[in-house]
Amino acid sequence: MCFSVLWLIQTVVWLVVVAGAVAILMILLPILLSWLGWAGDIVMRIIKIIVAVIVIVTLLWFLYDLWVCAGGRLQ
Repeated sequence: MCFSVLWLIQTVVWLVVVAGAVAILMILLPILLSWLGWAGDIVMRIIKIIVAVIVIVTLLWFLYDLWVCAGGRLQ
């Protein structure tokens, strides 16, 4: 099922859903954490780092899947 139209549509839908969820999270969290003052700022920075790590790992996983679909082997 690699590189089919269905695969491409599912990938684009997942990208849009994840991007929307991350955007909403990044908009709402500073508002919700503002009552903590400087501690809320530190928590928000930690959350941004965690989100960045999740996005990078997901991108690497996606690139690995593309490599495997193309017939490459990582050994």
